[in-house]
Amino acid sequence: MLADPHWLGNSQDTPTTLFDPGHWRERGALQPAAQGRGSAWFIGSGPDQWVLKCYRRGGLVARIIADRYVWAGEARVRAFAEWRLLQHLVGLGLRVPQPLAARYRRSGLLYRCELITRRIADCRPLSAALAAAPVPAPLWRAIGATVGHMHRLSVDHADLNAHNILLDDAGAVSLIDFDRGRLRADGGWKAGNLARLLRSLEKISADLPAGRFSPAMWSELLAGYRPA
Repeated sequence: MLADPHWLGNSQDTPTTLFDPGHWRERGALQPAAQGRGSAWFIGSGPDQWVLKCYRRGGLVARIIADRYVWAGEARVRAFAEWRLLQHLVGLGLRVPQPLAARYRRSGLLYRCELITRRIADCRPLSAALAAAPVPAPLWRAIGATVGHMHRLSVDHADLNAHNILLDDAGAVSLIDFDRGRLRADGGWKAGNLARLLRSLEKISADLPAGRFSPAMWSELLAGYRPA
């Protein structure tokens, strides 16, 4: 287990209960969250909430081993890797979730793992913002600037899409879900991140009212992405 004692405070929960959705459900402190690669829940209420993510596989292999991964050493544990990357990015000033704790449980050649982060309050995904109303040009540029900042920090986001970009009412942009993210030397992966985001925006906007996303809006995002 990895943990930040400053953020966990004086919690009396053991590792067994801390990462157990059933434990928090019994206390009336569990809410479902949007699902990405893992199953996620919000813990607590008020301004200081946590996000509990249980890592799960996608695709056909999930039918066989939905929540287990092949053991390749502690350094390769997915929850630990994401915890360390988030800790690094928080220290560099990128708006990402504060990691609180991570755990793995090994059984022979397989393991399961979980991650707890601090919830970024009063935000909604870019996908939800687009569904509700058009996103103004300054906000598209702010999104591009945040992605550009991440890339200048040499971070490859493995799943950059409209669900993993959060917006608040003040126009601040945050990034979430760094599972399989990593630090990399410059290369074509940056263009790959942008292409993945563009595909996500085009897919989402196909079912939305006309004008929610357009080439002009993508140009605004790219204008923010490129530093002056």
